[in-house]
Amino acid sequence: MLEPDLKRHLEIFRQGVEELLPDADLVRKLERALGTGTPLRIKQGFDPTAPDIHLGHTIGLRKLRQLQQLGHTIVVIIGDYTAQVGDPSGRSKTRPQLTQEDVEANARTYLEQFFRVVDPRSAELRRNGEWFAGMTFSDILRLTSRYTVARLLERDDFAKRLAANHPIGVHELLYPLMQGWDSVEVRADVEIGGTEQKFNLLVGRDLQESVGMEPQVILTLPILVGLDGEQRMSKSLGNYVGIAEPAGEQFGKLMSIPDALLESYWRLVSGAEAQEVERVLRDLRERRLHPMEAKKQLAGRVVAQYHGAHAAAFARAGFEQQFSRRGLPSEVYEWRLPVRAEDPELGIKDVLVACRLAKSGTEAWRKIEEGAVELDGEAVRDRASRVGLGPGIAHLVRLGRRWVRVLGDTGLDAPVQSAQPVILNSDRVD
Repeated sequence: MLEPDLKRHLEIFRQGVEELLPDADLVRKLERALGTGTPLRIKQGFDPTAPDIHLGHTIGLRKLRQLQQLGHTIVVIIGDYTAQVGDPSGRSKTRPQLTQEDVEANARTYLEQFFRVVDPRSAELRRNGEWFAGMTFSDILRLTSRYTVARLLERDDFAKRLAANHPIGVHELLYPLMQGWDSVEVRADVEIGGTEQKFNLLVGRDLQESVGMEPQVILTLPILVGLDGEQRMSKSLGNYVGIAEPAGEQFGKLMSIPDALLESYWRLVSGAEAQEVERVLRDLRERRLHPMEAKKQLAGRVVAQYHGAHAAAFARAGFEQQFSRRGLPSEVYEWRLPVRAEDPELGIKDVLVACRLAKSGTEAWRKIEEGAVELDGEAVRDRASRVGLGPGIAHLVRLGRRWVRVLGDTGLDAPVQSAQPVILNSDRVD
C-alpha cells in the first residue's frame, strides 16, 4: 500500500542521489500515483557477467528497497541478453563476450543474492531474453531505426575510443538500445542506475517517447570505488567484495580499503542511519576515532547485513586474533624454496604458486589485485613485488586465511614448483 505523504516520497527518492531528471516529471508522476493509488514501476537491470553481486550493486538495491517500503513496484531485470553484448559504459575497450551458457550459470546465483537486499514479495523479476530471444532480424532493424549513430557516438566512452583509434564493435552500439528497450517492455516509470549509466537511461526515455509512452524519470546513484582505491568496484577488475562471500573474507577485504574511502563506504554500504554516519565521520575528522576502528565497525556492519550479527562478531574476533594481535592459525606451513645465490629473490606470483596459495599465475595476479595478499603483515599491491630469500631470511605470506612461512635455500637444486612443505606449530613461528 502506498504511503500517502508526497513530501516523504520525494525525500526518499532524492536521498543519496547524484541526479534525478526531470524532477518536475517525478513530482507529476508521484501526484498521480498517490491520487489513484497506483504505485510507480521502478526498474533496474543487472547483467550476470560473473557469479557474484558485489557491494557496488547494493547501492541500487538499497534504493529499490527504500522505494518498495513506500509501496512502489520494483522491476528487477536480469540481463541475460544484454550480458552477452557487454555494457560499454566506462570502458576503454570491448568487453570479452560471454556465451549463453556462461550467462545462465551466473544468473542462477543472482536471485538468492538479490533477495538478501530487496523484498521478493513486492518485486517483479524479469529477464530481457523474454523479448529479445523472440525478435526477428526485421524486429532488430525496426529497433535500430529509432536511434541514430550520431547520437550513440555522443557518449563519452565511444567518443574517447574513436579519438584514440580504439575499435568499437557494432554489437556494442546495440547495448544502449537494448537497455532502453527494456524500459519500453516493462513500462518503467523510473529507472535507476549508476552515474556511468546516464546515457543508457536517457536512451530509455527516447525509446519510450518513440512508441508514444510517457518517458521514464532517470535516477543516478554514486559509484562505489573498489578495494584498490582507484577504479570503481567491478567483478572483472577483481577489486570487489561479493555479498555472498564468507563472512571472514568480507571482513578482511573491507579492512584493506584505503582510509580515504571510509566516508564513501560508510555513506553507501554501511546500512547505518544518517545520524550515525555523521557521528562516525565527525569523530574521524576530530581524531576521536581511529581509522582502524572505523573500518572494523564498518566491516562488522556489512558482514551483519549478509551473514548476521553472530557471524560479524566472529569475523571481527578472528581478524583481531590473526592480524591486529599478529596471531597465527594453529598450523603454518613452512616452504623452503630453491633460489640462486647470485639472485636470491623470487617474484610474489612465483611464491604464491610455489607455496600452493594460488593455483596459477593468473589466480595469483587476481588475488593481489583484490588486496588478499600480505607479505610480513603488509598488503601487496604491486605485481612486480619481489621476495628476498637470502640465507637466514624468512617471510610470512598470507592469502586470505592461509599463512605460510617462506625461506630461501641456495643449496636446493630443483625447480621452485617442486618444493614441499613442513608443518610448523604457531608457537615456533616468530
